[in-house]
Amino acid sequence: MRCFRNILALVFTFMFSAAAFAAPVDPERLVIETETGSVSFAVELALTPEERSIGLMYRPSMGAKHGMLFRFDQTRPVMMWMKNTPLALDMLFLDDSGTIVGIAPDTVPFSEDIISSPGHVRYVLELNAGTARRHGILVGDRARHRAIGK
Repeated sequence: MRCFRNILALVFTFMFSAAAFAAPVDPERLVIETETGSVSFAVELALTPEERSIGLMYRPSMGAKHGMLFRFDQTRPVMMWMKNTPLALDMLFLDDSGTIVGIAPDTVPFSEDIISSPGHVRYVLELNAGTARRHGILVGDRARHRAIGK
């Protein structure tokens, strides 16, 4: 019985800690201009070092038209990973102007392999795996949001 209570406590701790990491969804939608039209997403913002270090860790799911926008303090090479992240993601790397300069599609959940930007970037947009392909999002497309270009 004691073992069962410990397991139950661990499950509840995980559930509530994952919920605690969820940032509020920004009221302004992020819009990506593609060759075939605009695609919009509701995004959470990861603007501080603390928010960026947690990212989408421990999240068991994310809405189909949702994502997380990471903004770094300066334009530089960026290294990401999937540690403690159960979701497969597409990582879109954006320059200062919001232009997509690289896409890491279908990242591997829980992987500690480093996913490097293809050069200097200021932002990373994480979407559910396969989203970029489904919506025709390509390198050269541009993202618009109030947090981009600031």
